[in-house]
Amino acid sequence: MLTQPLQEDTVENKPTVRDLRSALALLKTLPGEYVETDTEVDPHAELSGVYRYVGAGGTCQRPTRKNGPAMVFNKIKGFHDISVAIGINGSRKRVSHFLNCPPERLGHLLKDSVQSPIQPVLTTEKAVAQDVVHLASDAGFDLRKLLPAPTNTEEDAGPYITMGLCYASDPETHESDITIHRLCVQSRDELSMWLTPGRHIDTFRMKAEALDQPLPISISIGVDPAIEIAACFEPPTTPLGFDELSIAGSLRGQAVEMVNCLTINEKAIAHAEIIIEGELLPNVRVREDQNTNTGRAMPEFPGYTGESKDALPVIKVKAVTHRHNPIWRTTVGPGEEHVNMAGIPTEASILDMVGRAMPGKLLNVFAHSAGGGKLLAVMQFKKFSPADEGRQRQAALLAFSAFPELKHVILVDEDVDIFDSDDVLWAMQTRYQGDVDTITIPGVRCHPLDPSQVPEYSPGILQQGMSCKTIFDCTVPFHLKHHFERSKFKDVDVKRFLPDFE
Repeated sequence: MLTQPLQEDTVENKPTVRDLRSALALLKTLPGEYVETDTEVDPHAELSGVYRYVGAGGTCQRPTRKNGPAMVFNKIKGFHDISVAIGINGSRKRVSHFLNCPPERLGHLLKDSVQSPIQPVLTTEKAVAQDVVHLASDAGFDLRKLLPAPTNTEEDAGPYITMGLCYASDPETHESDITIHRLCVQSRDELSMWLTPGRHIDTFRMKAEALDQPLPISISIGVDPAIEIAACFEPPTTPLGFDELSIAGSLRGQAVEMVNCLTINEKAIAHAEIIIEGELLPNVRVREDQNTNTGRAMPEFPGYTGESKDALPVIKVKAVTHRHNPIWRTTVGPGEEHVNMAGIPTEASILDMVGRAMPGKLLNVFAHSAGGGKLLAVMQFKKFSPADEGRQRQAALLAFSAFPELKHVILVDEDVDIFDSDDVLWAMQTRYQGDVDTITIPGVRCHPLDPSQVPEYSPGILQQGMSCKTIFDCTVPFHLKHHFERSKFKDVDVKRFLPDFE
């Protein structure tokens, strides 16, 4: 049975968001943004199968639902006193509520937050995330029985931690970084970790491995949505040594509180629901699908199931700590949740780089759902004079530099709603000619999870992971702007006729 709170959307009912529980409390006050069920669900494929229909959206297999509610499963098969939350950041509107910002201005908010970081602090008080302690040395310790990590499809390599905030530090400089990585439960106390090339924690791991030392790492699960989004920033906006927790601190106007781990020399997020403490072992590798032999990993943001990797680094778990009656946090892989967490920082990075190069000309950016928040950006550019002709294409080139994993850019004018795909495609149909408005840049690195980036697909691709980046210039040439004015309708107060109209 699904239940949905019907509280009125009033300021008095809205709690301040500081952690996962206060985020859920806020959603319960917002009509249509939250549902929960007391029907028992199997974490093996069934849980994600349910949410695919309820609200995954994005690049998920159809039929699905865009902008569906966040969902909490209260009864998990095989587990007691633990629930699972999914889709928390699964709509731009929900993220706007969490960050108290209009949906269309979220990229600007994050851009500004990078410029005013507030560094995390170490709390001296007992952390709720350590209320209950399970040591790996204890008899009966088993990650598979402690944590309801789902398999998102029946062919997954195993149960996955998809929303674990991984925190580690450079063994030389002691600078820290937080990111979200693909973590597969391999045994009672081991996780495999796939690190996309270039990620900062992978740099830390390689430094530690060169010293033949393990790298301490904490995994915080179930945190403030602001942290989940801030953690998705990438270079060059947040270079090596930049702690993205400071962006979350800026978003909240106060530092994120950290707590010392109990069994390793590292910190974790004090308000988390669950913390996993462990070490990345030097020179130890494991085949990702060793327990299933499916050749598959899990569904990824482009909408396809990733191939399992043959030799991944291993995290040896030392302990699991958690709140009383903790809430596990997961995501389906593809879907609007990934779009918002990865895409809004992408928008911020592009706005920042282009804004510094040509102030005032790039009005806004949308990291489109069709690209999972990474592969496609729609850029709204305003030409003020004939001298601005061509600068829109320079802006697109800067966008590729601001976010190297970006594959396609669609440029539109200031009168196009970049968040309305119909409007963007209208601009392409009426303001674009393929022979003069398509700019291709072959042989460039992109994101390794794009399945079309293989030599078999295109002779221009020399090795897997390379791509042809493309700019679709759907802006009107400045000297022709008077030929492309949209029909202008009278401004009216619709509420005079329909008082409840939104």
